[in-house]
Amino acid sequence: MIRTEFLEITILLAIIVIGAKIFGYLASRIDLPMVVGEITFGILLGPTVINILGLHIAGVPVFAHHETSAEIIKIMAELGVLLLMFLAGLETDLVAMKKVGVAATNSAIGGVVLPFAGGLGVGLLFGMPFKEAIFVGTILTATSVSISAQTLIELKKLRTREGATILGAAVIDDIVGILILSVVVAVFATGGGTPPPLWLVALKMLLFFVIGIALSPIVKRFIAWFSKLPVSQPLVAASVVVALFYAFAAEQWGGVAAITGSYLAGIILASGSWKHELEEKSQVLVYSLFVPIFFVDIGLRANLREALTGNLIWIALAIVLVAILGKIIGSGVGALLSGFSFKESLRVGSGMVSRGEVGLIVAGIGLEQAVITEDVFSLMVLMVVVTTLVTPILLRLSFNND
Repeated sequence: MIRTEFLEITILLAIIVIGAKIFGYLASRIDLPMVVGEITFGILLGPTVINILGLHIAGVPVFAHHETSAEIIKIMAELGVLLLMFLAGLETDLVAMKKVGVAATNSAIGGVVLPFAGGLGVGLLFGMPFKEAIFVGTILTATSVSISAQTLIELKKLRTREGATILGAAVIDDIVGILILSVVVAVFATGGGTPPPLWLVALKMLLFFVIGIALSPIVKRFIAWFSKLPVSQPLVAASVVVALFYAFAAEQWGGVAAITGSYLAGIILASGSWKHELEEKSQVLVYSLFVPIFFVDIGLRANLREALTGNLIWIALAIVLVAILGKIIGSGVGALLSGFSFKESLRVGSGMVSRGEVGLIVAGIGLEQAVITEDVFSLMVLMVVVTTLVTPILLRLSFNND
C-alpha cells in the first residue's frame, strides 16, 4: 500500500503521462490521431479493464486514498481541457471564422435538432419515462470541440474553412445546449435546488460575451505590460491567468461552459504580436502534462462493462448510432445548405460528433437533478467514450486524399 495521498498522485501522474505518450505514439504508427491512443490507455487503466484505482495486491488496496486521487486527477483534467481550448483559440483564424458564420450557425442548428429528436425517440422507443427520454435528447445535443480541435491541430487543418466552421458551430452548440438544458432542468428536475428562469440564463450568456469581448483592449494592455516584467516566463503566466479568469467568468457569471471562456480568451490574445511566441511556449506546458491527463481521465471515469450488460446493450447501441449519425447528418446538412461541398460537409459533421467532457457534464447534471437513472448515466458515459474515440478517426478519414 502506498503510504500517503501525495505519493499516490505522483505515481499515478507518472503512469498516466508515460502511458498516454506511448499509446499516442502507437496510435500514430497505425495512422490514427494520437488522442485515440491516449483515450484507449485511459479505458485500459479504468474500471472497464484494469481498474487501477481499485487494484488490490494480496487483498491490500494499492491506492488506499483512491477517492482523493481520482478527484485530483479529475480537476487536473478539467484544467487540461481549459488550456487546450485556450490553445485552440490562439490558433483560430477569426477572418476565416467570420466568413463561415452562416455555415457555423446552420451546422450548429442541424447538430442540435436532429440529435435531440433522435435521442428523445430512442428513449421513448425503449420505454423510458418522458422526462428521461427528453434528457437523453438533451445530452445528445452536446458537442465537445476539444477533441476535434486537438485532431485538427494534429492534421494541420484547424485554420481551414471546415475547421473554422466546426469551432464556430461548437461554440453556438454550447449556447443552445445550455438553453435547452436549463429548460429541461427547470421543468423536470426534482433535486439539487431551483434552477434560474430561462430569461435570466439567456441574459447572463449575452452579457458574458458582450463584456468579455469589450474587455479585450484592456486584456491586451495587461498582457503587453506584464510580459515586460523582469520575471520568469511573464507572457505565458499572464496569458494563463487571462484564460483561467475567462473560464471562471464564463461558468460562474455567464452560465456557459468554462471551456467557452478559455476559448474566447485564446481568440482575444491571438491578434497580439506575441501570438507565435505564446503558442510555442504554452504548448510545452499544456501537452507535456495537462492534455494527457485530460484524455486519459475520460477512460478512467468510464465503466463500459456496466453499460454493456443485459438489455442495456441494445439501448446503448441505438443511442451511440443516433449520437454519431445525428451530428454527421444534422451538422453536415447545415453545412451543405450553406454552400459547402459534400466532402466539406462530411468533415464538418464528423468534427461535431464528439461529446467529450461536455456530454459528461450534462449527464452528470441529469443524474444530480434526478432526471435520469444510474443505468442511463452509464449509457451516456459509454456514448461519450465512443463518440470521443470515433471523432478523430472520422476526421482523419474525411481529410484523407487532401
